[in-house]
Amino acid sequence: MKPHQVPTDVSDLDLSLEFDRRPLASQGIYGSLRRRIVDLALRPGELLSRATLAKEYGVSQTPVRDAFFRLEREGLVEIFPQSRSLVAKINLAHARETQFLRVALEIEVAKLLIQARDPAKTALARHVLQLQTRALDEGRLERFAVLDRHFHLSLCDAAGYPDLWHMISERSGHIDRLRALNLPDPGKANAIIAAHTDILDAIDAGDAVACEAAVRTHLSGTLSAVPAIKERFPQYFD
Repeated sequence: MKPHQVPTDVSDLDLSLEFDRRPLASQGIYGSLRRRIVDLALRPGELLSRATLAKEYGVSQTPVRDAFFRLEREGLVEIFPQSRSLVAKINLAHARETQFLRVALEIEVAKLLIQARDPAKTALARHVLQLQTRALDEGRLERFAVLDRHFHLSLCDAAGYPDLWHMISERSGHIDRLRALNLPDPGKANAIIAAHTDILDAIDAGDAVACEAAVRTHLSGTLSAVPAIKERFPQYFD
């Protein structure tokens, strides 16, 4: 699969689908480390050892160092020269900025899809929603989270703006970690299913007002839960 290509069959999604898969060691390690950070396998504040990771990935320390530099530019790793490297803690200001961009993009995407009046443009998103529902029924939250990203990507692609979605996604590490902390909360996954259904129904009905309201409500959910998340995980925040 080429970078940024949207799959037409998402029945067996791979966790790596959203990342550039060029055959470069540093690129592959960057993608792997980024997923581990975003999914909280590597937790905020955790010490990162270049030597340990190089051994784990079976490479020299150079591609690991290069991946660290790229993750540092995204605000996901803190590098202290000649000292240590850490997984960056969650930066709420950064999360809010990214969310602002995401809301603006997805509202415009919804408007374009409404104007198109073509049910075929939401067909893939409908399919992803069915798979999300199945994943939730099976208790597979990790798969549910991957499908959640593909739901939004499929709509941006249908509107002709997949690269904008990827551009925002590449700086979404802080808000995505908040989502990972929020997703297991009681009722959260069901609320996501309901919101996705509302968005698609409003697009197909040509109701721009209802669609914008659904997008805003949906994308504001995690940030509204920040006080409760911080209370449970104070050590994860600046």
